[in-house]
Amino acid sequence: MAFKFLKLKRNKLGLGILAVFVTVFLVLAFLINLYWSPILAQKIRDAVLNGTDSLYKANFSKAELHILRGNIIFYNITIEPDTAVYNRMCREHRAPNNLIELHVRRLILTSIHPFKLYFRHQLDIGEVVLNDPNLHVTYKLNQTKDTVINDNRTAWQKISKSLSSIHIGDVFLNDIKFKYDDYSGNKLVISELKEMSFSASDLLIDSATQKDKSRLLYCKEIIAELHNYKGKTADGLYTYKADHVKLSTLTSRLTIKGLTLEPVNAKTFFNRTAKDRYSFQLDSLVLNHFDYLAYHRFRTFSVSSMVASNGTFALLNNPNKVADPTADKSGSFPAYALAQIKTDLKIDTAYVHNITVTYSEYNAKSYQTGTVSFNNTSGKFLNITNNKIALAKNNLCTTQLTTYFMNRGRLNLLFNINLTDPEMPYSYKGDLGPMNMGNLNTATMPLAMVKITDGNIKSFDFDITANSKISKGRITLLYNGLKVKLLTPDTAFNGFSGKLIESLYANIFIIKHNNPDYDGDAPRTFYVDYVRPKSSPFFKTIWNTLLTGIKPAAGLDEKTIKATEVKMEEASTDKQIRLTKKAARQKRRAEKKGCKGIEESGKVKVLPAPPPMSLSQEKVLLKMLHRSKMLVADSI
Repeated sequence: MAFKFLKLKRNKLGLGILAVFVTVFLVLAFLINLYWSPILAQKIRDAVLNGTDSLYKANFSKAELHILRGNIIFYNITIEPDTAVYNRMCREHRAPNNLIELHVRRLILTSIHPFKLYFRHQLDIGEVVLNDPNLHVTYKLNQTKDTVINDNRTAWQKISKSLSSIHIGDVFLNDIKFKYDDYSGNKLVISELKEMSFSASDLLIDSATQKDKSRLLYCKEIIAELHNYKGKTADGLYTYKADHVKLSTLTSRLTIKGLTLEPVNAKTFFNRTAKDRYSFQLDSLVLNHFDYLAYHRFRTFSVSSMVASNGTFALLNNPNKVADPTADKSGSFPAYALAQIKTDLKIDTAYVHNITVTYSEYNAKSYQTGTVSFNNTSGKFLNITNNKIALAKNNLCTTQLTTYFMNRGRLNLLFNINLTDPEMPYSYKGDLGPMNMGNLNTATMPLAMVKITDGNIKSFDFDITANSKISKGRITLLYNGLKVKLLTPDTAFNGFSGKLIESLYANIFIIKHNNPDYDGDAPRTFYVDYVRPKSSPFFKTIWNTLLTGIKPAAGLDEKTIKATEVKMEEASTDKQIRLTKKAARQKRRAEKKGCKGIEESGKVKVLPAPPPMSLSQEKVLLKMLHRSKMLVADSI
């Protein structure tokens, strides 16, 4: 059939014309490729040079224009800064804070419109794909804010002589190798990232978008993603990790999933440092309205809200820490710590959801570690900032939290901290709901060697006003049925054994078992006036302030302690008198019977009367009783 078709002259002629047309078209396409490729290459070089005020130069080994497919391929691209231009900008105080160096093995541009480029001077590209990009960013704080420079033209104004507009539908960078050199601190910090991807949509530079603030880098949206980011701190004591990080410029949201910070094992850690050991884990951390551009350019951290969800924070006190009574620990106060942060920080609201906070401490006397926990903590922090403009409007940081103390008692807490007053004033108040006192034993047994055998907290309320020097306020602790057992370490069984006599004495003479003492009585309320030692850090100051009111609630006020000491001395004296009288009576009865002793091996041996207690023995007894009293005090 095909041969019959070719026998017709008109058919042969038609095929010949078609073959000639296709041949001519292919030859023209080839010639156009040869002609357009250098023109396009020069256009790109001019656009980069003009668009960056001659700071950057673009080079590539080869550019191919495939007009039939509508593609352009660039090979071995490099975009590098001109150091001479950069140094001149530094002298003129208009150098950018970030310098970028980009190397790409191959760059593919698809769905291009070369005739628009040639006749209309419009660079219109459907998609840009960069293979194996290698990005190196160097940061140096040359400017802390935008400054007025001689050339304040927009990017479109800079390229308008060569191009009337630039439009790119989508940009994709996959498997980026990213290196970041930060010279903003006291020493160089180098970060290297892998498994990083980058995408941008609807990049448009023209007269209409040149001042469009809704676009970042003239893109409608930029998405940067990072997977399985790991690293170590400079001292090698901690490892940090983020499973997934995503930044969207359209929503101005930074989302971090699976954020963890883990220290090395405890033995290695405490052998290398005297600092406390801490760790944290968060399922999710979200920053809303994160001003990434301001952070990138000027190292200012500004977000409208931060949300931390489902995690833990654990702190272990270093047992090798040496207390220095002369050291001033005012640096641990939040107001001082915020002021010392070099980064300009502004967080309008920080939310926490379902966070568990634990504090653990090793007691060298008990050979055990005690832990206090605050479970399922939720709430918000308002106005966390060291920004001067924000502080001029509002200098109070407010915290509202709800947590479960030892995973049992519901604790509501309200904090107010003045961020500008040199005296660092703050206030806090809260209320703790009902809980069984036995739930405190995970802390009291290892740390105070006291076991609470019975007792229930009805409520615990406090309202304190304080500053860096003194704390004043009111504390009310209502409870009933309090009983304790004093302990001593039992190294044979890696546990504790009870102290019968001391426990009995503590429960009889020291502990007040109820508050109020009887139904219908007014509860005991205590007003505290605690002077902070210079060496006391912030959270220890809060605990000692509360303890000043808790102790007298349980019967450990100064009046009771002094009265107990007098009773102990009287009891010791009465016992000594009774023992002396008993010995004298026994001796007289033996003499009346004519028996001066007991016959033993043919000899008569007189049984000695119990000797009177010496002054040193009395002191030992008093110390034993006093120790039982102090153990109870420490437990509370």
